[in-house]
Amino acid sequence: MPLTFDPDPAVTPGLRDGVCALWAEVANAGGAVGFVPPVTPQDVRPELLTQLASMARGRTRLVVGRDEDGTVVAAAFLTLNTAAVSRHWCWAHTVLVHPSRQRQGHGRALMAAVGRTARGLDGIHGIRLTCRSGLGLEEFYGACGYREVGRVPDGIRVADGGFHDDVTFWLRLRR
Repeated sequence: MPLTFDPDPAVTPGLRDGVCALWAEVANAGGAVGFVPPVTPQDVRPELLTQLASMARGRTRLVVGRDEDGTVVAAAFLTLNTAAVSRHWCWAHTVLVHPSRQRQGHGRALMAAVGRTARGLDGIHGIRLTCRSGLGLEEFYGACGYREVGRVPDGIRVADGGFHDDVTFWLRLRR
């Protein structure tokens, strides 16, 4: 079943709890989303509240994907830059697809929705994102049209002795 994507949804308790639960599920499945498992939704909540506060200030946008029952099964954040020299691009981060929905095209559909949302923002010419190497994400983002533009060897540590490259990608939206 295809997902329905909603940019800038109303922040309700149900949406907040849905994104929080999704974020914990993705982290616990080994997703590179800012937490080292195991985590609970309560562990994730403070970071989500930070993102929601940024949304309230107009600095961050949220794209949510829901299934046929209205359950949040995909999400990503877009954050605008404040520095004058980089206001023409935004960051995509915390890209979440429920583990049970992966490898079904929902990740590509989410990234397409992220691109559409960014294209609708005044003055945005590109999207930048980073990911952790070793999970196949380089191929995934490449298939979504992103181009690898940088790499910091061992830039991410997920555990003692567990290092991964920090990989930067760019998607040009317009000149």
